[in-house]
Amino acid sequence: MARHRLAFLVSCFIAVLGTMAAASTAGVAANVSSARVTSTGNVWVTISGGPDQTCGIRTDHTLWCWGANFVGQLGVGDKTYRNVPTRVGQGTDWASISTGDVHTCGITTNHTLWCWGGNLSGQLGLGDGPDRLRPARVGNGANWALVSTGGYRSCGIRISGSLWCWGDNGFGELGLGGTRNRDRPTQVSQVSDWTQISLGGSHTCGIHVNHTLWCWGYNTDGQLGFGARWTQSHRPTRVGQGDDWAQIATGESYTCGLHVDHTLWCWGYNGYGQLGLGNTTSRLRPSRVGGTADWALISTGFAHTCGLRANHTLWCWGDDLSGELGLGHTTGRHQPAHVGQGTDWALVSAGNFHTCGIRTNQSLWCWGDNFSGQLGLGDTTSRPVPARV
Repeated sequence: MARHRLAFLVSCFIAVLGTMAAASTAGVAANVSSARVTSTGNVWVTISGGPDQTCGIRTDHTLWCWGANFVGQLGVGDKTYRNVPTRVGQGTDWASISTGDVHTCGITTNHTLWCWGGNLSGQLGLGDGPDRLRPARVGNGANWALVSTGGYRSCGIRISGSLWCWGDNGFGELGLGGTRNRDRPTQVSQVSDWTQISLGGSHTCGIHVNHTLWCWGYNTDGQLGFGARWTQSHRPTRVGQGDDWAQIATGESYTCGLHVDHTLWCWGYNGYGQLGLGNTTSRLRPSRVGGTADWALISTGFAHTCGLRANHTLWCWGDDLSGELGLGHTTGRHQPAHVGQGTDWALVSAGNFHTCGIRTNQSLWCWGDNFSGQLGLGDTTSRPVPARV
């Protein structure tokens, strides 16, 4: 069961070694800054957790990032790690943010797209290969509505509803019909009715305006939901015949989604119980999680899942080695488990081994792995319960 976590850790170790070898000074990965930054806008509207970094936007539309920064994925102009929220530039027009493995992308209120960090596979969409330490504008368009990052690639939906992807494409996860990488946004199919997109480890899923679900890319453990495994799909392929999908979230090798009736469904790899089905048996097709029909939001990490119900309660399940479930211990759960007694959660975002959430009073809370300072609490001590940032 540990093979997925081991593969991820090995890939991160290789990436760090390559970055440190190229750095002009040694010890970049261990250089953690704890300089505190204050702001009058210390209330949060959105959050995005990456593998070992986190970014969030405050009510004043300022952008703040913290955690690992070995290729500049924090966008603060250097490669120094941060263990407290650090402001990215001076802009006050950020609208949305998404953190990938080693890069980050965001959209401003005027619908321009910006990316920064690692660019080995062209995932920044800038037409070249160098990394960027600060946000760099992608193209000249001011028509971006949504962006999602995952692995070493990115996808975005324009206001017209057209879908564009770029970056790593080794398993066809860009949906372009082949396996050649792209270093600029490239349109996926010719339809312009996409409403959602989510990028997993090596697979991608999206929803059309008619509520149909489509997935593509790698399918080692049935994460595409087609009823098979160890296959690939290089173009968007419809999942089942349902036309009632409302939200989609892709993890490392699994997928979860909500129907319009607020039921929760998950499929793919289940070695840590991240599907929430009460066991560790993988599923090749969408399987319903429990009997409730009150799910409002779902977020997937590397091997754990968190979701909000209509009553603003928070539930998490799956791997808990770093306390990412927020239950006060490190024992995994195979079914949704209630996190605390709060009934005031408004948003949750699962990183690889940590989780962050925003409450209805717009306060930010994080928990789980904190090796790189990704919890934003001023230290590198992991937390098994939500701690206010």
